[in-house]
Amino acid sequence: MGQKIAFGLGMLANQMFPAILGIFMVVLVEDLGFPGWMWGLIFFAPRIFDAITDPIMGFISDNTKSKWGRRRQYVFIGGIMMGIAYVFMWQLFRENSLEYNFWYFFLWSIVFYLGLTIFSVPYVAMGYEMTDDFHERTNIMAIAQWIGEWAWVIAPWFWVIMYDPEWFPSADVAVRELAIWVAIPCAICAIVPAIFIKSESTVHKDYEPLNFSNIGNSLKKILLSFLEAFKLKEFRKLCISTFLIFNAFNTVAALTFFVIVYKLFNGDAGATGLWVSLFGCLGALGTTFIVIPTVTWMSKKIGKKNTFLISQGISVIGYIMLWFLFIPGKPWMYILALPLFSFGIGSLFTIMMSMTADVIDIDELNSGLRREGIFGAIYWWMVKVGFAIAGGLSGLIIAFVGFDPDLATVDQQGAVDGLHAFFCFFPMAGTLLAMWVMKDYDVTEQRANEIRAELDKRKKTN
Repeated sequence: MGQKIAFGLGMLANQMFPAILGIFMVVLVEDLGFPGWMWGLIFFAPRIFDAITDPIMGFISDNTKSKWGRRRQYVFIGGIMMGIAYVFMWQLFRENSLEYNFWYFFLWSIVFYLGLTIFSVPYVAMGYEMTDDFHERTNIMAIAQWIGEWAWVIAPWFWVIMYDPEWFPSADVAVRELAIWVAIPCAICAIVPAIFIKSESTVHKDYEPLNFSNIGNSLKKILLSFLEAFKLKEFRKLCISTFLIFNAFNTVAALTFFVIVYKLFNGDAGATGLWVSLFGCLGALGTTFIVIPTVTWMSKKIGKKNTFLISQGISVIGYIMLWFLFIPGKPWMYILALPLFSFGIGSLFTIMMSMTADVIDIDELNSGLRREGIFGAIYWWMVKVGFAIAGGLSGLIIAFVGFDPDLATVDQQGAVDGLHAFFCFFPMAGTLLAMWVMKDYDVTEQRANEIRAELDKRKKTN
C-alpha cells in the first residue's frame, strides 16, 4: 500500500499541474487580452513539442543503465523542472506588451512541457511494471487515480480565489502568486515516487547504448519501437479510444467558464458565485467517491472491456442531460447530471492504464522485450497530441460561434447557445466513436493469465 500511495502522489502532481493550468489560461483571454488565435497556439504548439519528445524519453527510460534503475532519476529531475518552469511562466504583467507576454509565456511553457515529459514518461512506466497481476494492475491505477482526482476537486476553487477582490486586486496578480503555491507542493509530490518506489540496478543489463555517437541509430530504433507497438491491434484500440474521449472532453472543458457565466448568468462573472467552481469540484468528487470505486468493482465482476463500455454509456446520458439542465436562473439543475457525466472521463484512465499493462505483456510475448517506457510514451503521446488539437479547437470554436467575452448574453444569444451545444454534444460524439472502436477488444482475464503464464515459463527456462 505504501508503494501504491507513493505512486498515487505522483499522479496528484501529474494532474494538478494541468488542472490549474487550464483554469489559469482563462486569464490570458479575460485579463491580458490574448486573442483566440494566440490562445489556441499556446495550447497547441507546446503540447506538440511535448508529444514529439515523449517517444524519445520512453526509449531513453527503457534503456537506462543505472544503480537507481531505469526511471527514478528522471522522475526526480522532471518534477523539479516542472515546478521551476511553472512559477516563471505565470509571471505576466499587464504593463508589458501583448507580444512580450505571448512570447514570454510561450517559451516558458516549452520548458515546462519538457520537464513534464522527463517526469511523466518514466513515471507512467513505473506504474506498468509494479505488478504482473491482472486485477492488481487495476487496483494500482484506481488508487493512483483516486489520489490524482483530488486535483480536480481542488482546482475549481481557484476560480473563486482568482476573481475575489478580497483575495487579489485582479486575476493576473492572482496567478502570479498562486503559481508559486501550486508549483512547490506539486513538485514535492512529483518526486515522491522517485524517492520511495523500489527499483533494481540496471547497470549490468543488456540495453541499447545511449550516447551521441549512437543517436542516429537510436532515433531509428525509437521509430521502429513506436511502429511495432502501434501495430498491436489491442494497443491501437486503447490509444484511439483514449484520444477520442479525453480530447473531445478537453476541447470543451476550456469553455466551462464561458458556458456557465454567459448561459446561466448573462455574462456577469461576479454573479456566478461558486457555480463555476462547483461544476468541476462536484464532478471530481463524484469520480473520487462513486466512479473509481464502482469501476474497480465492476472490472473484477464483468471484465475491463464491459466496464469501459458501460461507464462510457452512462456518460453519454450525462452529456444529454447537461443540454437540458443548463437553465438560466436555475444553476443548481446541472448538478443532477454530474454523477452520470463523471463516469466518462472519471473511469477512463483507471481502466485504460490497467489494460495497457496487459497489452505490454503481449508485446513481451512477441518481442522478448519489456518496453513500458515506449508504450507509456506512445499512449500519452496520443493523449497529448489530442490535447494540443483540443486546445486549438477550443479557440476555433470560440471564433466559429462568434463569441465575444466583452458582450452580454442578450447581445450574442446565438453564440452562447453555440458554445453550449459544442459543450454537450462534441464530447458525446467522441465517446460514441470510442465505444465503437472498443466493441471487439479481446484481452480478457483468461487470455491475460495465459500470456502471463507463458512469460513466467520462459523466464524459468532461461
